[in-house]
Amino acid sequence: MESKVENEGMPVVRLDRQLKYQGNILKVYEDTVLANGHEAKWDFIHHDGAAAVLPVAKDGRILMVRQYRNALNRFTLEIPAGKLDAPGEPKVECAFRELEEETGYRVESPEQLEYLMSLTTTVAFCDEAIDIFVAHNLKPSRQRLDEDEVIDVEPCTLEELEDMIYTGKITDGKPLRLLWLTPGNTVP
Repeated sequence: MESKVENEGMPVVRLDRQLKYQGNILKVYEDTVLANGHEAKWDFIHHDGAAAVLPVAKDGRILMVRQYRNALNRFTLEIPAGKLDAPGEPKVECAFRELEEETGYRVESPEQLEYLMSLTTTVAFCDEAIDIFVAHNLKPSRQRLDEDEVIDVEPCTLEELEDMIYTGKITDGKPLRLLWLTPGNTVP
């Protein structure tokens, strides 16, 4: 139980934070806050962070991954991404690992990944931040999936991705943000 006052001088002040659940990838807290002079209970989810990678093949297509997402009870089409193995793991190391694990392609070293941006996924109640990197000069390797993962790799052009976004076939925020950053459908 934390009892220190945070955000003093702000319109919302956290008075307390209680851990309610700890899972494999997140912690769920109940915060007691003072907002507009009224005490309230707010949910907060802590996530240690993640990294994602935009793998660009020699022909310019993006290597997307189709995988089952339990929260949605369906398969989704996403860029390769994964959680940090430990809270202090460098995100570029995570992206390097996830690229090969999920796509079966790799780059020679993490230094070959180009930082693109950081994305906070669900700002209303979760602190998850994902750093996104770009990978060029991909080398074939093999997928190294976790025992509970089922992932298919689908190379797509930016035009195909844009079409899938506008028709609702892709709803994950990471590709949406990346296409917004690529005016004229050019690969970063």
